[in-house]
Amino acid sequence: MVVATAALLLSTLLLFTFFFFRRSRRRSEPPLDKGRVPWLGHALEFGRDAAQFLNRMKHKHGDIFTVCVAGHYVTVLLDSNCYEAVLKDTQSLDLRRYAQVLMERIFSLRLPNHDPESEKMMMEKQFKGSHLTQLCRSMQKNLNFLLASETTQNPAEWKKDRLFNFCYNVLFKAGYLTLFGTKNNNCAELTEVYEEFRRFDKLLAKLARRSVQKGEMTIASSARERLWDLLCPAWLAKGAEPESWLQAYLHHLNEQSLDSHTQRRALLLQLWVTQGNAGPAAFWLLGFLLTHPKAMRAVREELQGLQHLPLDERENTPVFNSALKETLRLTAAALITRDVVQEKTVRLSSGREYTLRRGDRLCLFPFLSPQMDPLIHSEPEKFKFDRFLNADGTAKSEFFKEGLKMRYGTMPWGAGSNLCPGRHFAISALKQFVFIFLKQFDLELCDRNASMPPVDSSRYGFGILQPDGDLEIRYRPRK
Repeated sequence: MVVATAALLLSTLLLFTFFFFRRSRRRSEPPLDKGRVPWLGHALEFGRDAAQFLNRMKHKHGDIFTVCVAGHYVTVLLDSNCYEAVLKDTQSLDLRRYAQVLMERIFSLRLPNHDPESEKMMMEKQFKGSHLTQLCRSMQKNLNFLLASETTQNPAEWKKDRLFNFCYNVLFKAGYLTLFGTKNNNCAELTEVYEEFRRFDKLLAKLARRSVQKGEMTIASSARERLWDLLCPAWLAKGAEPESWLQAYLHHLNEQSLDSHTQRRALLLQLWVTQGNAGPAAFWLLGFLLTHPKAMRAVREELQGLQHLPLDERENTPVFNSALKETLRLTAAALITRDVVQEKTVRLSSGREYTLRRGDRLCLFPFLSPQMDPLIHSEPEKFKFDRFLNADGTAKSEFFKEGLKMRYGTMPWGAGSNLCPGRHFAISALKQFVFIFLKQFDLELCDRNASMPPVDSSRYGFGILQPDGDLEIRYRPRK
């Protein structure tokens, strides 16, 4: 038995080694870097800190290269002027395959008839026009309610908290009430949804990379199953407001003939998509403002002049918009992945062309290019609240790299067919949260010399980054 097992392991290793060394670069293809370990390639380094690894590969190979990652060959494209043209090609590049892989790994969800285009059209309709206006009003009401509950019995007393915990808690609950809320909302159940979601979210990156340990898998499975129970489609449908986002999404799921078991899993996916980034983004925004007093003063002065205006007239905020764009430039780090289903030629800004091989994966990483490219943004690692402002105070929209005008200075919402349909609602929610909090509360760092914590490097590739640490704050209602 032992001999047979050893023989099987040896033959498997030899097979992996054969395929590893058989792959060679063709003349028209990007530079190939297979790493030193057969089959595994660069998987460990990629998973540990994708930004650091891909930046090293960029310095070594340029704006396009192919790396071996756990048996897959991934071509990484870092010329941001090519992104939109590449994403338009839905014949050569397929979105659904890798999306299905992640849905199954993270959410145990299989959607056999999944149609991303019809789902995107439904979402775009729900996040614009009168639907968007109603969502923003509901979000404002829920934020006011939740922030009012933060007032202590003695308003003069300072209340202490950790900034990341505070932002995630308030934004998640307000967003949940706005999109998933029903007539049967229960405060205790709302808190349970948040706590279970946080347990699940902490392990999301490991679930995606299949690197969870046995104990962690137990925690993730328990949280996931409890969230499925809390997101019961039949119960939600009875209490949902007519013509709400929730009713529209449940109708979309029913049109796909999905059973209630699958619908619960799809609802958890949407819960993460809609609520997994707002809290972290608010943390970084307020954290940068608190650790950069000049930026905080500029934002406060701008918002002060808007406090008597109705919600729909608070759009002219170039300083706040610039601070938000700068925050997202530093922290929005999603990987855009497509499967190459037929050979494709990519033309870079330099004019040079490369061929993508059928069966490989293509990966775009806007965090590195354009957002952290030093040839586009001077001192890209620093927070500069006015980076997206012209000298006259108007919004800055033009950025250049070595004399070439760039399509984008930052890409937190994706591009082309990958553009986030809920971006306007997300921006409005962040603006409302900061506006209400700074207007109604005094806010300070407990340690005035505190600096921003580093990022959790394992979260590269999954939307807004999360911190590896926190900031201690105190707040109280303003007099």
